This record gives sequence, C-alpha cells and structure tokens, in this order.
Amino acid sequence: MAVTLSDNAVSKIRQLVAQRPEAGLRVKVVGGGCSGLQYRMEIDSAKERDKVFERDGARLIVDKKSFLYLNGSELDYAEELMSSGFRLVNPNVKRTCGCGESFTV
Repeated sequence: MAVTLSDNAVSKIRQLVAQRPEAGLRVKVVGGGCSGLQYRMEIDSAKERDKVFERDGARLIVDKKSFLYLNGSELDYAEELMSSGFRLVNPNVKRTCGCGESFTV
C-alpha cells in the first residue's frame, strides 16, 4: 500500500518547496495529545530509510515507523474561512479526541 496525495496537497507541497527542489513534506506520527498519537509535519529532505511518495513533482516523506500508522492514508490540503492546512484521511484511526488533534489506532 501507500500514502496518496490529493490534487490540492500536490499544489501546496510544490509551492512550499519551490526553493528547495530536493525537499518534500515530511509527515510523522509521534506520541502525545489526548488520545496518545498526533501528526507532525515539516519541510525536509529524505533520509536513507524513509519511504517517499511522489506525485507530479510533490514529495511526501514518511519514516518507516510512521508508515505503520499511515499506510492507506490520503493527504489533502484545504483552505477554508476559519482554518487552512493539511489533513490526513487515515483509515487506520479508531478514535480521535474531542479537539481532533490526536488519535488512536
């Protein structure tokens, strides 16, 4: 399986890394939050053991441990009136906290 990118996510990642063509968006799953796990994102370059998912020149970088939680997910980007940002549609999530910032698998 893999982690896929929506059209909006591809556009935003390409915009964010325009000055660093070797870079991509790194998504990690870390401990924390009300439900125990949460996502972290940063612009980074791939390391030797990372999984890299690429679409139309946009790279999504995931370390092997995080991939266990993210396999089958889709990364999307939305701009709305009250908030904008990346969102993961993750079929592995069993429960989220009330604020929606953390999850359990």
